[in-house]
Amino acid sequence: MPGFDSIDTLRTGLTRERYLVDEGLATVVFLALRLKKPLLVEGEPGVGKTELAKTLASALGAPLIRLQCYEGIDVHHALYDWDYPRQLLQLRAGGSAPLYSEEFLVRRPLLEALAQPGAVLLIDELDRADDEFEAFLLEFLSDFQVTIPEVGVMRAEEPPTVIITSNRTRDLHEALKRRCLYHWIDHPGLKREVAIAQARLPHVSERLAGQVCAFVQDLRWLDLYRSPGVGETLDWAEAFHVLGRDSIDSATAERTLGTLLKERDDLERVRQQGLDARIQQAEDLAGKLRDHGGADGAR
Repeated sequence: MPGFDSIDTLRTGLTRERYLVDEGLATVVFLALRLKKPLLVEGEPGVGKTELAKTLASALGAPLIRLQCYEGIDVHHALYDWDYPRQLLQLRAGGSAPLYSEEFLVRRPLLEALAQPGAVLLIDELDRADDEFEAFLLEFLSDFQVTIPEVGVMRAEEPPTVIITSNRTRDLHEALKRRCLYHWIDHPGLKREVAIAQARLPHVSERLAGQVCAFVQDLRWLDLYRSPGVGETLDWAEAFHVLGRDSIDSATAERTLGTLLKERDDLERVRQQGLDARIQQAEDLAGKLRDHGGADGAR
């Protein structure tokens, strides 16, 4: 499995997978890999936290194991469970294998990460989980081993690379933060967002990509219930392309605005303020960016 011997090679590897990172994020990811410490990434929804783990696994040629957190998640959903139907069949058949052995163990994401050397473990949206699960996770992250009473201690031959994401719906405990490196991912600036759109959607015209990104950048200054993330930017640009447009027009923008904004109040507010002026402003900003060399080399 390839690794990265410098921050520059890491950035190149992620760029090859069409994920653009600035020096700050590249540095903290590189340190997490070298120091073998979990990386806690926070930021608004849609800024690319989950995609970071996916892309890193792809760039490393490593398996990605994802644990999606939610309210009420417990050890059996995250660590292991028993294959009760097979155990029952074994019991009825009078088999000699112990019912509580590795043969009947169902590995959930955390245990699966211990069993696969070099895996990238994504613990996604930890802020949605309960305090009790977060406390359990502290022990797991400290030693990368677990004790299953019926089987014994199971540990990782090689600790997984751990990416933890949070949307800050609640504050995570200081004890967990102390075990992690930390990075906040903000919405990208215009130049970087255009570069992301061009990398992810090479079939979309440069003009359309610039206009869409400039329009979204303007919306993020509004006090919206949910500002559009990069994912929505890409979806909106793709929507225009699918409809045969190579630039934004007000009629198409009106019909496709639900691709970009996902709250009724946000939709009504933007529509009431009018789209024409925002579209013209987006075209002007995108034009200035093209005149100054476009998004090539955006950092």
